[in-house]
Amino acid sequence: MADEWLKQTARPVKVAQVDATSPNVARVWNYLVGGRDNFEADRRAARQLVAVSPVMAQVGPATRAFHRRVVRYLAESGVRQFLDVGTGMPTAGNTHDIAQEVAPECRVVYVDNDPVVLAHARALLTSTPEGVTSYIDADATEPEKILSESRATLDLSRPVAVILIDILNFITGEAHPARIVATLMGAMVPGSFLVVMQPASDLDPLIESAADRWNQIAPTPVTVRTRAEVTAWTEGLTLLEPGVVQVTQWRPGDPEPGHDGKPGDVMPLYGFVAAKP
Repeated sequence: MADEWLKQTARPVKVAQVDATSPNVARVWNYLVGGRDNFEADRRAARQLVAVSPVMAQVGPATRAFHRRVVRYLAESGVRQFLDVGTGMPTAGNTHDIAQEVAPECRVVYVDNDPVVLAHARALLTSTPEGVTSYIDADATEPEKILSESRATLDLSRPVAVILIDILNFITGEAHPARIVATLMGAMVPGSFLVVMQPASDLDPLIESAADRWNQIAPTPVTVRTRAEVTAWTEGLTLLEPGVVQVTQWRPGDPEPGHDGKPGDVMPLYGFVAAKP
């Protein structure tokens, strides 16, 4: 199916070079949220993470539930443009699915540089007739490129919700998350929003152990961070209530399918939504 799309599309694309022997971030995450687009190496890596830190079995569903609540809240609040950076493998309940269910005219741009994700991008390149869904092949460490190419779909003179879920934790060094956030939000007009999810280092010590294990077995290292480090990314923005909290505590609604956590359980993932004043 992906091969047929690659033949038919007018956009320049690259064919995925798939290494089924090494765990891939997008495919491991796909497995953790109940998807089927993964290999035994990915499933084995995920099982190792869960063995080290049992809560890892729930981080995928909890993150997806946070994502759904946030996108629905923003769309119901009037946001009609979304820039989803590091989108990962297509699954049910993508940003455009949720936003366009609320407002069919929503325009959504997905950003990823993983050829595995690109090979499945046909699922993302769908939209309501009233709206637009597009895809940018770019790295999250290239915010200037992301902004430049997103202008083909988004009107940056109008508010945009920038979504950075499970992506800043894979960025370190000179491409520091603070620089990426500042560059992206610096190009947005007042009334825009920033959405972030970042694994926490100060809520459950076993998560650090899981991160260490991941860094031993996978080519893409992960970094967990404290609440203070995550909160620093909101400088110049206005945090929406309830602030920087565990994702399960961000405006929770009815119990989410696939999330077996109980009230009071620790979910070592920080999430927040902030507005540009």
